[in-house]
Amino acid sequence: MELSNAKKFTPVVWVLLIGNFFVRGAFYMVWPFLAVILFQKFALSATQVGLMLTGSSVIAILLGFYTGNLADRYGRLPILLGAILLGVIAFLSLSIADSLWWFGASVVLASLPRSLWDAPSKALLSDELPDQGVRELALQMLYFFVNLGSAIGPLVGIWLGFTGEQVGFSVTVFAYFALGIALITVYQSKSVRTVHSKTQALDFLNLLRLLKQDRAFIYVLVANALIFLVYAQGDASLIQYLTRSNVDQLAQLISAMIVLNALVIVTFQFPLLKLMSHWVIQQRLYCGIGLLFISQLMMAFNPVHHFNGWLYATFVLSVGEAILFAKLNIFIDKMAPNHLKASYFGAASLCSLGFALAPLIGGLVLDVAGGKALFLTASLVVLVSLVFYARAQLQKRPNQLLRTEA
Repeated sequence: MELSNAKKFTPVVWVLLIGNFFVRGAFYMVWPFLAVILFQKFALSATQVGLMLTGSSVIAILLGFYTGNLADRYGRLPILLGAILLGVIAFLSLSIADSLWWFGASVVLASLPRSLWDAPSKALLSDELPDQGVRELALQMLYFFVNLGSAIGPLVGIWLGFTGEQVGFSVTVFAYFALGIALITVYQSKSVRTVHSKTQALDFLNLLRLLKQDRAFIYVLVANALIFLVYAQGDASLIQYLTRSNVDQLAQLISAMIVLNALVIVTFQFPLLKLMSHWVIQQRLYCGIGLLFISQLMMAFNPVHHFNGWLYATFVLSVGEAILFAKLNIFIDKMAPNHLKASYFGAASLCSLGFALAPLIGGLVLDVAGGKALFLTASLVVLVSLVFYARAQLQKRPNQLLRTEA
């Protein structure tokens, strides 16, 4: 995978990469502090916050699965523009909501754009780059730009004083609006390739029947969902735990962990890619899972007021993430038939149910048993995920799902 292949990226690929950087950066200026707003302004319990975040995320994931199929059947642009428009409306609403029901409804809306955008944008990127090596580099760089935005966003949010202020959501409105203008511009320039076949795409019910036969894909989704469930405990659940423990310099600690996570990925992603270039996929998988397991034990036994201890655990978690997550989009791209790219990326978004369930499950465990029990349980879930990965390796994929590699 040569970095020089970036010269082969088309204009729309650069819009997708740079646009995701700015939208994700603006998103993370304010979103990590959502649990703080719900607790401080509306006095919700950990379980109530978890229920709100989980409910909105589940709706977004299920809708994202369906719209991925729509993007194969009717084209990428309508779905992408719909996601952008919804983002503008949702974050504008979040910036001015003054009641719990209004704010809660806005949270649900704000969870939708990323899910609607994800599958069609990755499928469009794949459409644009028929060469597999160039496409893999673009998917790696997409992961890189997303995490770079995640690193810069909280710093800018702290600098602008958005640590719990609703006005910060308006910044994301402008980011979505700018992305929409850029996307329309490249489409009007007629520089976008149209290589996916709408006529061959299956309708949603037939897609479900087809996916049901792909047991290897299903086992991978379950394993990824469990990994995401554990990984997300270091986000919403950990933030709630720290908030309710009255940790000193809470906003600074939250921002430091988010920034450290993103910076580790940005710094280590490509060096790790080169270092592990001769490792088989199972070795990379087990290494990443092992680091994730260690990070959960570190969180379980770290004294709640030990500032640096949380950063050490976050570092280990982040290295594991860089190993595990960097190849996920490439893996799905290789599994997906050409005429079902967005549908498979949409189906892969179901593993984000792990992220969606994390606030609810984490909130319940926090309320009932506390932080130590939460992270000890998470460490066991990591081990369970290994079972599903092992099962996936033993499955044969149906012949009708196999495709010729690009």
